[in-house]
Amino acid sequence: MAPANTAVYQNQKSHIQAGLMPTEQFAQIYDLYYKRVYKYICYRINNHYAAEDICSHVFEAVISKYHSFSSEKSKFEVWLFAIARNAVTDYFRSQKKRAFFSLDSILNMVVSKSSPEEIVIRDDNNRALFTALAKLSDKERHIIAMKYAAGLKNSEIADLLGVSDSNIGVVLYRSLKKLHKVLHIGGFIYD
Repeated sequence: MAPANTAVYQNQKSHIQAGLMPTEQFAQIYDLYYKRVYKYICYRINNHYAAEDICSHVFEAVISKYHSFSSEKSKFEVWLFAIARNAVTDYFRSQKKRAFFSLDSILNMVVSKSSPEEIVIRDDNNRALFTALAKLSDKERHIIAMKYAAGLKNSEIADLLGVSDSNIGVVLYRSLKKLHKVLHIGGFIYD
């Protein structure tokens, strides 16, 4: 009779040969990346429930496409967020409506319970931010979401979009400058 460790190894070996991801490896990836993928999706679609659904589809794709990942082609994060980006694109195609960039879902998760006055101020600030963000192009909103929601580095965003690192830096700089200008013209006061 084979020792238990040998059975586990043979089981993992058969999973790898079949193109399946071992459960332990998936659990580590899920724990490490779930929040970032979820935040990225929330930034893009502004719908908490749909974001959860899309996020589950992303991780299903990670399991099913695990065999196609190649560390020689890109980093794992770039591959993962390419799947997330494609899932968001598919969502918008199925909805057939324009995407609005939103921080509302994320702010509700991060910000603790507030007084009514704080809620009104935060809602006014969010409204000003949403108005300013609507003036950006889809590309600019997408890059901002990848940078600040997903926490990707400029080089990782560049790999995802097939452009240079410096191009991402320039787009981010100009986008944030536009946001600042629109917010300033709209009378938004920074604390």
